[in-house]
Parts: sequence; C-alpha cells; structure tokens
Amino acid sequence: TRRQVLAQVVVCLGCCCGRTDRGRPEVPSDWLKAEWKARRLAKQVQLTISGCLGPCDLVNVIAVAGPDGIDYYGRLTTQAHFDAVLDWATACARDGVVAPLPAVIAAHRIDRFRPA
Repeated sequence: TRRQVLAQVVVCLGCCCGRTDRGRPEVPSDWLKAEWKARRLAKQVQLTISGCLGPCDLVNVIAVAGPDGIDYYGRLTTQAHFDAVLDWATACARDGVVAPLPAVIAAHRIDRFRPA
C-alpha cells in the first residue's frame, strides 16, 4: 500500500539558527538528514532544511506542518530537542498518524507572528 505524506518538518538554518560561529547553538542538520534517510521517513514525514524562518531572536526555529496547520517552535538548543523531533517523526511514520509532539518540543511552541 502507498503511504501518504503525514507532515513536514522545516528546520531553520538561516542567518542565525545554527550559527556556531556567532555563538549560537548548533542545528545538527547533517545528522538529521542522515537519520531521516536511514529511518526512511521522507515518504511519510518530510524534512526540509530551510533558510531563515524567523524570528531570529528565538534561535533554532522549526516549523511543523500537518493536516491541522503549521506550528512553530523556537529555542531548540540541545541534541535532546532534535532527538525528540526525530523520534516523533519515526513514530508518526510507523503508526501512519500525526501524533502530538513530545512535551520537550511542545513546551517551545511560539506564536510566529507575535512578540515573544
């Protein structure tokens, strides 16, 4: 059976996010891409490494798009954050449904168009 795309994770790697040369925390984009490929997630949960998503003062921003819309998360500053996103995508692909994001990510939800 053909599986459908359930969600998309867009990871900012723009002017500020992941810029360790500017004292910002790393965005492990190469690791994420390799793990996404190794776990064969792209057909169910797409990964996009993007330019600036803003807001830049909330470093390491991601957007998660699914059937209910797009939510933004900021200040993802540890490997544990990116591990949680990967594990979430793996569970969604395995189960064929968009699960709620884990608390370690959900706690970082931001309103993209309002000041923090």
